[in-house]
Amino acid sequence: MPAQPISFTEVSTAGLESSPVADTLAGLRANEARYFSTKYSHTFTTTPAAEAPETLVWVEEILRSEREIQPSSPALEVSITEVDGIFWVHVFYESGLALNVLWTRDDGGKRAVGFKLSEGMDVPPELATFKFARQKSKLAGEIRGSYFVIKAEHPLPSGL
Repeated sequence: MPAQPISFTEVSTAGLESSPVADTLAGLRANEARYFSTKYSHTFTTTPAAEAPETLVWVEEILRSEREIQPSSPALEVSITEVDGIFWVHVFYESGLALNVLWTRDDGGKRAVGFKLSEGMDVPPELATFKFARQKSKLAGEIRGSYFVIKAEHPLPSGL
């Protein structure tokens, strides 16, 4: 299936229906689409997580090796984007968690993992040690977010 563009004007739960917080997770996904459109004039797209297994393994290896985090919820969708020399991977989980890896290709560039929790979901046990800032969004309601800086090298999956 080709990557599907995400609208931030007409929020859709397509691909996220199995989430107990599908509406707010869809709003969170649309919020990311608005960010990429506004900041980079880029169309944010997603594919089913099952179609991006190498990318998902790369993200989960970063989580495991950097912070011993293993998501407790299945991944539903993945977005792979490269703009202005920055490689971004977003993963949207059934629980309502939206995770992104920011990876500047240049040596010494920014590299981090961000977490955003959909309104209506509890903090997953694997993220209980993080402090979350709160942000209001017209598309997603209240977003709780946190992040950590990636310290080690993690070679990108082949083809990316």
